[in-house]
Amino acid sequence: LFSEHSKLPIILYNVPSRTGSNISSDTVLKLAHSYNNIVGIKEASGDMNQIMTILKEKPNKFDVISGDDALTLPMIYLGSCGVISVIGQAAPSMFSKMVNHALNMDILEANKIHNKIFDYYSPLYEEGNPVGIKALLKNIGLCQNNVRIPLVKASNKLIKTLNSLEKIY
Repeated sequence: LFSEHSKLPIILYNVPSRTGSNISSDTVLKLAHSYNNIVGIKEASGDMNQIMTILKEKPNKFDVISGDDALTLPMIYLGSCGVISVIGQAAPSMFSKMVNHALNMDILEANKIHNKIFDYYSPLYEEGNPVGIKALLKNIGLCQNNVRIPLVKASNKLIKTLNSLEKIY
């Protein structure tokens, strides 16, 4: 197994929308309980039953990290320790404030920020990740709107949608 050959801690990557495959909660828990250097998971299955099973049955030193911006708050409220974010690249200050409020169980403030950011979640993924975030980052002036094959640049329709949203950066 790969963990037996790594001197570094390992975080599992469960993003079925990118990989085409889901790591079941049974597999995650078996790995987490069997190998000390598997220290966490970026969890973006979108399956709250699976996420809750992992959170309830994981070892104490195993971190569950949200990989889905839209589910970050519910995951933190249920016991996740944070997020590996997409929208956080465009609005790092606002998004990190939201996460910190959530981690401190300041639910009202976290929800206020979440509601300001919410309209970005769906459009950023309409044409695949990282197409949407690259287009948004270009609008901000942080990078070019270039993606690698087989992806293509954001459509004019998506760019117009992103430009029409309330600025969060």
